[in-house]
Amino acid sequence: MKRLTGHCSTGALGKALLLFICLLLFTIDGFATEIPIVDVKINNNDIHVRTSVKPDAKFIEDMNNGLSKELTFYIDLFRTWSIWPDEFVTGKKLIKILKSNPIKREYVAINIDGNMHIEKRFKNLESMLEWIMNITDIKITNIKELEPGDYFVRVTVDSRIRKLPPVIGYFLFFVPEKEFSVSKDSQKFEINKR
Repeated sequence: MKRLTGHCSTGALGKALLLFICLLLFTIDGFATEIPIVDVKINNNDIHVRTSVKPDAKFIEDMNNGLSKELTFYIDLFRTWSIWPDEFVTGKKLIKILKSNPIKREYVAINIDGNMHIEKRFKNLESMLEWIMNITDIKITNIKELEPGDYFVRVTVDSRIRKLPPVIGYFLFFVPEKEFSVSKDSQKFEINKR
């Protein structure tokens, strides 16, 4: 029986490939968009949420190059159960549109909260990101409307790449629709406990 020498074994090649993929995945997460804080306060029987998003370098580079972005913030209240899955109670949806014109050095941000549209113009990207990426105080609901129990708030931020026509979206199902999607849960808190 002949023995092949001088060739790399498939086991060593597989291990090297697995190590490379693991290193690649862990380094990508270090520079990703994140939600650093989800702060919940109860004031005058209302639940208020404060949160922010820290964009990654690619997001900022795209904005400097003149690409428009659309961010969707979902701020959802959940009730926790010991045996059953967490129960969605209520939520808010905010849409934030960011446009940049590098030639004019002008940045436009549009904040859509239900029927309320606020449009602001900025001279620099940093001030626009400071205004659009921070939610300082948003009311979710009144605690008198809730049953006693443990609750938490989940903040999810999605950034869509672009809107594909529906037919193309069905055929190109492997093309991602979102540039990124991040979420973070607040600490659990008690409401109306006896």
